[in-house]
Amino acid sequence: MYCIFISVDLKPGARERYLEVIAENARASVRDEPGCHTFDVLADRERDNRIYLYEVYDSPEALQAHKETPHYLRDRPEINELIEKQEVLRADVLTSCPAREE
Repeated sequence: MYCIFISVDLKPGARERYLEVIAENARASVRDEPGCHTFDVLADRERDNRIYLYEVYDSPEALQAHKETPHYLRDRPEINELIEKQEVLRADVLTSCPAREE
């Protein structure tokens, strides 16, 4: 599997709107895209304007397919306006530990 971990620094005052838009995008990605397994949105505890995205896909091609979906294309222009800076780490998933069954 293929993973991207994105560090997002938001513009001042953009946090609430960004979280609204990215949360719906994350839900749609996992719900509607067979190649998207995980799309987590995380908040930095020390920097209020920093958000992290953790996304796991079948492959780089599945990530590319994600970037062609209606929800991505609809949300991307607004999301871009809310971001000050972002950095992307790309990785291969070597081990995945699913939630514990109880």
